[in-house]
Amino acid sequence: MIEICFVCTGNTCRSVMAERIARKMAKNKGLKNLKFSSAGLRADGKQITDNAKAALKKLGYDGRPRKSVKLSKILPNTIYVTVTDDHKKFINSKKVISFSELWGEIDDPYRQNLDVYEKAAKQIEKNVEVLLEKIQNLRGEL
Repeated sequence: MIEICFVCTGNTCRSVMAERIARKMAKNKGLKNLKFSSAGLRADGKQITDNAKAALKKLGYDGRPRKSVKLSKILPNTIYVTVTDDHKKFINSKKVISFSELWGEIDDPYRQNLDVYEKAAKQIEKNVEVLLEKIQNLRGEL
């Protein structure tokens, strides 16, 4: 089992969108033995933003409500994928990569309009696609 945790600041936009996008993309590819989660460096239990939910739904992903989760403990068997290089600096693990090492960093859409969230979600899709390809290449078909 490969455990992957997406990390951003508040876990109300980018990382939770990445978690849900990755879960569906992996399922659609028939990839198994992958577990996805998300957390925020400064999460405080807020709900996923309305625009994040709307962007996910519009693109065909799970848009249900969910409270943010704070990254409080680094687990040794989890791979951490941060949405920016700045987030990566806060995670003390050899198993951490940034979106910049995949396709590209994602600007924070927080408090912006739905178009900005949709653009971020599409950029997240590109990062997740590269991540899943890397996992497939490392392990073969899961």
